[in-house]
Amino acid sequence: MEPPHIDTSKQDSGRRRPWVVGISGASGTPYAASVVRGLLAAGEAVDLIVSRASRLTLLDETGIAFRDAHWRADLREWLARGADGKPATFRVTEAELAQVRYWAAGDLAAGPSSGSYPVKGMLIVPASTACVAGVALGLSKDLLQRVASVTLKERRRLVVAVRETPLNGPTLKHLVALDEAGAVVLPASPAFYAGATHIQDLVDFVAGRVLDAAEVPHGLYRRWEGELRGGSRNEEAPDAP
Repeated sequence: MEPPHIDTSKQDSGRRRPWVVGISGASGTPYAASVVRGLLAAGEAVDLIVSRASRLTLLDETGIAFRDAHWRADLREWLARGADGKPATFRVTEAELAQVRYWAAGDLAAGPSSGSYPVKGMLIVPASTACVAGVALGLSKDLLQRVASVTLKERRRLVVAVRETPLNGPTLKHLVALDEAGAVVLPASPAFYAGATHIQDLVDFVAGRVLDAAEVPHGLYRRWEGELRGGSRNEEAPDAP
């Protein structure tokens, strides 16, 4: 007797497949906020993991205390804040927040801890050297590292936006190991050819490169088109000597 035929096309069409965004304790929480805003603007769902160490960084860099019991209100305030610290710089809608699911860093039974949980991939922004080491060594000491390990074993896209300088030998070896495992190693290195006039422009450039690596469309920075534009004010380039 043949097994019954199951039409999976209809099931998959309505299934939520988010990007997991992991935020470690490295400096650079504005990068993470820009990435999350970019994902939501592109219509993507987001599963958010905020490590314990990153809460201290977020508090130090923005003054926002991220709380498990009030994560939605804290996230709204954070996403609305500009990279210069100015509140209410960006508009965050209820519809966008409804696309975010939050998982506590200590919840190792969370959905994304299993390879059977449907996700598109994972973006670690920013990634500290401790986080890089934990993922490279497969430690899985918290949910962020566990999900990264699952992402690699399932051959899904993993983008690691490492934010540290200078880099020592062990960290460089860990980054090579992640590259060999299939991750995209993306240092948080802002560029200036896109005509940056504000700190937000530099932050958005890095966030845009993260989204590029995830193949998520965005308009966060001006792309290089092979023509000199004379700097941020689009003045004529000086004559060559």
